[in-house]
Amino acid sequence: MDKAVRNADIKIDVCDISFAYPGCQTVFSNIRFSVRPGQIVCILGPNGAGKTTLLNCLANLAQPKSGRIVLGGRPMDEMQPREIAQIIGYVPQLIEPSFAFAVIDYVVTGCAPYMNIFERPGREHYDAAYKALRKMGIEHLAERSYMHISGGERQQVAISRALAQRPSFILMDEPIAHLDCGNQVNVLMTVREMADEGYGILLTTHNPDHALLLGGQAAIIDRSGSMRFGPGEEILTQDALSQLYGTQLNLFYSQALSRTVCAAPRLDR
Repeated sequence: MDKAVRNADIKIDVCDISFAYPGCQTVFSNIRFSVRPGQIVCILGPNGAGKTTLLNCLANLAQPKSGRIVLGGRPMDEMQPREIAQIIGYVPQLIEPSFAFAVIDYVVTGCAPYMNIFERPGREHYDAAYKALRKMGIEHLAERSYMHISGGERQQVAISRALAQRPSFILMDEPIAHLDCGNQVNVLMTVREMADEGYGILLTTHNPDHALLLGGQAAIIDRSGSMRFGPGEEILTQDALSQLYGTQLNLFYSQALSRTVCAAPRLDR
């Protein structure tokens, strides 16, 4: 059984966290929300609002100035990195490879939280890595050099690595930013399937329509560093999005698509 299903009772509680870089003003403050496995949370906000910084705090890559993040009832700052990595996987926005790993060898490093320090990956670890590549539909890249594939392919490989890690939650920083339109839809479909399989997904996006397409919960971080959190259909209103991005955006229900769509008005008006 998948670890994400076995850990269905684990949740992330974000308890009034604030963050500021040394010598700088506060990026965000009093952020509070909870996420359970099986939920999708789309985090939206203008450039510089702190979306990536928030994910870094949740991934234990940055420390909040105040407040706490609690995983399964345990404060994150009291947990070992290995324990956190068994619960939370992270897919960063930009990935710059340092070594010419084969794709499969890069993906198998996702199994590290379940291995001893000097243990070499075994058959079960490579089986998990190949399964993750198949899930993303990129098994054909397995023997390619990670340095010789496109940025969009690297993003898909990074998601595969997170799947091989078998966490309860996967954090994704703009996971479709470097993908063509077809692969954007494919990745969003995979995200939806992952949530249905029991993974908790938190992702940042600059496109409100992707949040509407995925459904689930939404978090809006505004320019003041405050956040609103709740069901997407309540949080993502036309007025809220237009104010957030400083431009007119329109929400309308498409009978052809059977969903609410977010779009900008014509540019020649």
